[in-house]
Amino acid sequence: MRTEEALDIAIGLNLDLVEVAPEGRPPVCRIMDYGKWRYEQEQKAKQARKHQSTITIKEIKFRPKIDPHDYETKKGHVLRFLKNKDKVKVTIMFRGRELMHPERGEAILLQLAEEVQDLATIESRPNLDGRNMIMMLAPVKDVPQKKEKAAAEPAAAEPAPPEASPAEAEAADAPVETP
Repeated sequence: MRTEEALDIAIGLNLDLVEVAPEGRPPVCRIMDYGKWRYEQEQKAKQARKHQSTITIKEIKFRPKIDPHDYETKKGHVLRFLKNKDKVKVTIMFRGRELMHPERGEAILLQLAEEVQDLATIESRPNLDGRNMIMMLAPVKDVPQKKEKAAAEPAAAEPAPPEASPAEAEAADAPVETP
């Protein structure tokens, strides 16, 4: 079809003549509403950006001689980061002669990984890097809240029978007289 004929048809339909493949022989054109097509493309791009997730890396630092309460506090921070679907970089900082016993730092990191295994997987095992030992934790893909809900539903479906006192049980066993 000649270009002038296609342009007349497009104008008659109140649409645009858009060149789709200019390199082709002959060049390929399409009659369409170009403004509507551009709007739809922008909406698709917006949706793609909306569903895209950015990965944030949070860092928490430990020392080899950490107090149990401090350990629990920092573990709580790690749990909070993992629930927010952030990766966690756990660092053990060694000073002076502490560097002579890297196994203590590795034990702390592995203990932490074991305690948060339902929320995280080890992305990189504990690795000594200069004076620091580093381990990366990544959040698990599936949400463990679904498991909690599934466990709660059977309990709600079958209510526990109320415990009756011995006097109430005796009264329930007694025959009922009607006048």
